[in-house]
Amino acid sequence: MKSIRIYLQERKREKRRKYFKKQKKIQKELNRYAWDILHSENFDSSKNNMQHGSISVKEHSIQVARYSVAFSELLGVEHSRRDLVRGALLHDYFLYDWHKADKENPHRLHGFHHPARALKNAEAEYELTDRQREIIKKHMWPLTVKPPVCREAWVVTAADKYCSLLETIHLQKGHRRKKKK
Repeated sequence: MKSIRIYLQERKREKRRKYFKKQKKIQKELNRYAWDILHSENFDSSKNNMQHGSISVKEHSIQVARYSVAFSELLGVEHSRRDLVRGALLHDYFLYDWHKADKENPHRLHGFHHPARALKNAEAEYELTDRQREIIKKHMWPLTVKPPVCREAWVVTAADKYCSLLETIHLQKGHRRKKKK
């Protein structure tokens, strides 16, 4: 008969194995549906802009896409996985550091205005579906007065709030930027 300690260790290993298997599956989906976004110059440049805490906009967007996939599976609702992934990756495609005001944009009320800027940037670079537009436009609900109307937008909105909370209270840590000398 196995000792309790050995049983718990085996159970922990099994849970970890399932977790990494799930993460690998989600990453394959991100690559399948959004390889062009993940490897674009502009998306990559968002790693230089901070979102919450020590998380870059790029890391935040990828995390929101990952959690959106996980939440959608947990909820078991029918949806377009492609639209969900692409909308989640582009939801914060505003391409500026909202912590740093400049002459052109003081970035006041960033929470209210960045969805429109992200949509404009995404439309300039990618061919978007109506659902993807809806996700980008409404992900800041209730700040965007009109609520989302498609399931994918609701899932991304929830995932964004969840990731933002983890980042803000420092439960999710990102790669720290190296300070320029």
